[in-house]
Amino acid sequence: MRLTHPRSGAMAAVLVTLCGLGLGGCDALDSINPFAEKYKPEVIPDVPADKLYSEGLARMEDKDYEGASKKFGELDKAYSYSDWSRKALLMTAYSNYEGAKYDDAINASKRYLQRHPASKDAAYAQYLMAMSHYKQIPDVTRDQDRSEKALAGLQELVQKYPTSEYAVDAKAKIQITRDQLAGKEMEVGRFYLERRNFPAAINRFRDVVSKYQTTRHAEEALERLTEAYMALGLTQEAQTAAAVLGHNFPDSPWYKDAHALLQNGGLEPREEKTSWLSKVYRGVIGRTAEAQ
Repeated sequence: MRLTHPRSGAMAAVLVTLCGLGLGGCDALDSINPFAEKYKPEVIPDVPADKLYSEGLARMEDKDYEGASKKFGELDKAYSYSDWSRKALLMTAYSNYEGAKYDDAINASKRYLQRHPASKDAAYAQYLMAMSHYKQIPDVTRDQDRSEKALAGLQELVQKYPTSEYAVDAKAKIQITRDQLAGKEMEVGRFYLERRNFPAAINRFRDVVSKYQTTRHAEEALERLTEAYMALGLTQEAQTAAAVLGHNFPDSPWYKDAHALLQNGGLEPREEKTSWLSKVYRGVIGRTAEAQ
């Protein structure tokens, strides 16, 4: 037999009576038991997937990219692991990209590629991710982390999806991004050269010639190497740098400067075939043709 408090039956009768009085009675119930939890069931309407998707597209047309992203996010959660979820996740990335919320676009694109690596739209997700980094590339005076991430993303796109419709644009942007990274190295190299820190300057110009020899900065980098090597008395290296510059860019004003610098020292451009510079430029033509 279950024992009850002697007043429990009376209290139950009072509660039933109060609630039986209607809304006012239930208010009285709350006053008697102020600590009682007020539970109000929330009815969530079952919105069809196509309706959520259409609402997201409508917000995109109105350029309400944040609203569109929220709608596609709702669709992704409500219809997880469905084809609607896949579409919603890609559109979430796209709406964030269009709304210049690039970090959100990157995260959505990454999730898409993790969930649907073999999808027909995987190339587009990769493109959105790479372009979201690309859009945030700063000027050469600042850290180039975004440039490096953009380059990596664009190169991965070309390697994984070489026949996609985005590959041609990715290749063009790869060259622009490489030029940006070379520009940063040149800026730092000039800084060291002006302060007569020639070894540090040489390291920077050497990076440009080794990694970014097909960019517009290569000519100046070779001339700056000629300057720095001459300043250190490394005449053979200076002659090779000038010779490689003249061979690859014979009409360049940078070659004229390098040639004049050597002549002032009683020297002429002369390539040492075993030099690292010679080895680098012997492979340029092949790499350029392959990239194209």
